[in-house]
Amino acid sequence: MKLSGIHHVAYRCKDAKTTVDFYQTMLNMEFQLAIAEDKVPSTNAPDPYIHVFLDAGNDNVLAFFELPNSPEMGHDENTPAWVQHIAFKVDAVEDLIATKSNLENHGIDVLGPVNHGIFTSIYFFDPNGHRIELALNIGTPEMMTDLKHVASEMLEEWTVTKKAPKHADWLHKAVKEAKA
Repeated sequence: MKLSGIHHVAYRCKDAKTTVDFYQTMLNMEFQLAIAEDKVPSTNAPDPYIHVFLDAGNDNVLAFFELPNSPEMGHDENTPAWVQHIAFKVDAVEDLIATKSNLENHGIDVLGPVNHGIFTSIYFFDPNGHRIELALNIGTPEMMTDLKHVASEMLEEWTVTKKAPKHADWLHKAVKEAKA
């Protein structure tokens, strides 16, 4: 079997309408459809929900569940807020800067742009507390080939040392040079 892509990624939301409005207004995502049931089809549990789907571009779908009968949603207290996030790709630095400005004009705190060497990102939180990243790829094909070439070695070194592998040094250098 070969996977042909991600059908959708689903997260929980506090309020489906607020969530759809946010993604439509702030990220220009089209609201595709909603499914609502009083029973969970996969378990037959009596648990009403609405499942909303938004177009994230290129046949990618971001979905949310509102679960009115469940306890208030929370986050993994043992994981830093920056770890679990949804990253969307943008195609131009102008899109990154314009979106940052729009978000800030709507009172949303935005971090960045942050240069990661192979991409530049901005970060913010949606109304549900999910961290969102908008990323612009800036790595050259050669950089990406180099990273792929050392990926297994980096993973092995990390597994043994739990420290940034020596293979990552060139990436750190590229970030420093880009900031200079």
